[in-house]
Amino acid sequence: MDHDHSDAILKLIGIMLMEEDDDDLENKPCMLHDCLALQATEKSLYDLLNNNSDNDLDSSSDNITDKQKQKKNRYREDDYRSNKQLASNLGGEDEALEMFDKVLLCSHSDCTMPKANTKKPGGRRGGGGAKKQLVVVDLHTLLMQCAQAVATFDTATVTDLLAKIRRHSSPHGDGTQRLAHYFANALEARVAGTASAAYTAFSNRISAAVFVRGYHTFIKACPFRKMSNVLANKTIRKLADSAAALHIIDFGILYGFQWPCLIQSLSERPGGPPKLRITGIDFPQSGFRPAERVSDTGDRLARYCQRFGVPFEYKAIAQKWESIKLEELEIERGELLVVNCLHRLPNVPDETVVVDSPRDQVLKLIKRIDPDMFIQGVVNGTYNTPFFVTRFREVLFQYSSLFDMYEATVPREDPNRLLFEEEVFGKDAINIIACEGTERLDRPETYKQWQARIVRAGFRQLPLDQQIVSIVKNKVKAEYHKDFSVDEDGKWMLQGWKGRVLHAFSCWKPAQN
Repeated sequence: MDHDHSDAILKLIGIMLMEEDDDDLENKPCMLHDCLALQATEKSLYDLLNNNSDNDLDSSSDNITDKQKQKKNRYREDDYRSNKQLASNLGGEDEALEMFDKVLLCSHSDCTMPKANTKKPGGRRGGGGAKKQLVVVDLHTLLMQCAQAVATFDTATVTDLLAKIRRHSSPHGDGTQRLAHYFANALEARVAGTASAAYTAFSNRISAAVFVRGYHTFIKACPFRKMSNVLANKTIRKLADSAAALHIIDFGILYGFQWPCLIQSLSERPGGPPKLRITGIDFPQSGFRPAERVSDTGDRLARYCQRFGVPFEYKAIAQKWESIKLEELEIERGELLVVNCLHRLPNVPDETVVVDSPRDQVLKLIKRIDPDMFIQGVVNGTYNTPFFVTRFREVLFQYSSLFDMYEATVPREDPNRLLFEEEVFGKDAINIIACEGTERLDRPETYKQWQARIVRAGFRQLPLDQQIVSIVKNKVKAEYHKDFSVDEDGKWMLQGWKGRVLHAFSCWKPAQN
């Protein structure tokens, strides 16, 4: 088995933060929020057009033509530009190139975990003073009661319950108090009708540099994303053991943080590395150069490949994934072909939004690509129902696990924990709880639902490499909190917290016709 370079992302983010020009990184908005602002602008325009169109059609409903219906549907279908990117445009500097060896060759000891939170909620400071009587409040029950009142438009009860939740919740409290604070924000936005404005307000209030620091703390505390990368990279490396050319088509490449570890591993292959081609696909950015940041990712990866002697080609594609044509991918005969998509397909609309599901269209495209392997990682979620109370209950369960995970792994006073909870968990809660229709961007499925969908699209599931799965299990056990779990169900690797499955990983191949 090749050497382990899985800790590279931690040091890489740190070096990028230190070496990037301060005025550039500190003044640029977070790329994630930049995309959401773009989407909000488009949404407002489409709503205006649709409202005008609806008014015109209402006055002459008997004269609605198919062409008018198609035009209205086209406005709706163009309403998706969700980009889950977690940093700004972090271009490499010549000085940073000299440090890449240290970045990629870092050992586990270079990446210390944050200290677990040992503070007890409700504890007294100092040794004196009278004991305060603790008021026990079941915030989960209050939140569910409030959601039910919201669903029945009982504004008096909503107002009363929100006030009570506010009194007993805080972004600085324990995990449950923090969750209640952000869920109260989401319920309030839903009642006030300000969901879209509240969601997109994140776009200008935080810089990319600050956000990346929060993300850095998250991946140190939680193994989900990092272990998915380990499993994917080691699987690809083993598959490419004798390949002369390797072509990776990465749906949702972001900044390419997954690939430096694989590049270094390929450079160590006996007999030399293969020729590496990466087609980086992501959603377009705002402005006049929508593919600029996806192209910058290729420039960064090219410097890695040059450093480690790996022949490299890159192609950037920034558009809605369901609109990509097979010929745009420039597939060549004789190359080992891998399609990679980790945690991003839930941001592509499904049939609950558009009848001709863009999510299924992307899977059909991958089937036509006919890869040697399709690697998928998903967030295992049950909160994509149109029924509000049911969705609220499921997202409450999901995010209770996330806040509890942070409570056990990162000190409460850590500013990066507060940052990530507010700017990611809090923002996502507003979108999931307060937004409906095309404005709701995060639409996860369970791994069993994904299995049915992918099989229906014409794929057969491949068994996981048990040696690689064992490596992942041992790393999680040795390096992370004891309540993180790595299990298997059929041919899926499942990651979770205290028994709740939160992430899942699988490998596929197109079935023979």
